[in-house]
Amino acid sequence: MLPPSRGLLWFGLVLGSVCASLESAAPGNSAADALNVLLIIVDDLRPSLGCYRDKLIRSPNIDQLASHSLLFQNAFAQQAVCAPSRVSFLTGRRPDTTRLYDFSSYWRVHAGNFSTIPQYFKENGYVTLSVGKVFHPGISSNHSDDSPYSWSLPAYHPSSEKYENTKTCRGPDGELHANLLCPVDVADVPEGTLPDKQSTEQAIRLLEKMKTSASPFFLAVGYHKPHIPFRYPKEFQKLYPLENITLAPDPQVPAGLPPVAYNPWMDIRQREDVQALNLSVPYGPVPADFQRKIRQSYFASVSYVDTQVGQLLSALDELQLASSTVVVLTSDHGERLKCPAPSI
Repeated sequence: MLPPSRGLLWFGLVLGSVCASLESAAPGNSAADALNVLLIIVDDLRPSLGCYRDKLIRSPNIDQLASHSLLFQNAFAQQAVCAPSRVSFLTGRRPDTTRLYDFSSYWRVHAGNFSTIPQYFKENGYVTLSVGKVFHPGISSNHSDDSPYSWSLPAYHPSSEKYENTKTCRGPDGELHANLLCPVDVADVPEGTLPDKQSTEQAIRLLEKMKTSASPFFLAVGYHKPHIPFRYPKEFQKLYPLENITLAPDPQVPAGLPPVAYNPWMDIRQREDVQALNLSVPYGPVPADFQRKIRQSYFASVSYVDTQVGQLLSALDELQLASSTVVVLTSDHGERLKCPAPSI
């Protein structure tokens, strides 16, 4: 956990609109007067955090950041899909303007040559740096993380990303599987690390370099968890005993729901441990014990990312950059932690 007393210039924006906090860091008349910006984006992070009065979740580092920050209580994602949400808040434009509702187009080609937040900082003398998942990869960011428009250097992606959906989850049978629920012994996974750990390490290296730079920096760090699969260090699972995990209070499919409005969560059904449940499509009920395990692993993934945020902010403090850096923490959207339940 972060030390409790610090002279910080932190304006954390948790699960809200990024632009409001960044106004205070807008480039001024000289580089010496400009504040640095650290933008942290956590993938699929719902407000399951202590700072949002969730008594189960252990998120001390994010909670402490929130205690020094402007905490948005009534903010909403423009769309509950990664690419359109990220393009929306990084350009400050609605999906109806960017014309992106899925993952299949690049806004500069199909909608308009709209500037991004990092591009604005770059054009005003900042060194802009991207680590991890900031823009969604693929065509929605032109297979380049919107380079060279948004970034001064090529975006960094962890080398261990390529194992996220492979057979690295040790099952009860002792074999490796591509599972939804994937607590791991980090020493046993390929490369002996995980993407978010690598992103934190790279971000700290960049902070160390920028400490002696004559130019201010805009550093965006995108963490993959708690996005599925729930692949995280197994010690975090112990924070959430299954007997303490409650089920969603409203797991039933609403009566009269139009089929087009229902998400059959096909991405989850592709995982080996979910396939083993032999669920019917699209409304097949998920056993209650597996629902608890899903929620357990989501919460454990949140706590894992919280430690990464803590390490990053501690490095900012140790490098004596905290008093000259605006810190913004947000998410692209949340995660639905309820599944069709068995009829009772």
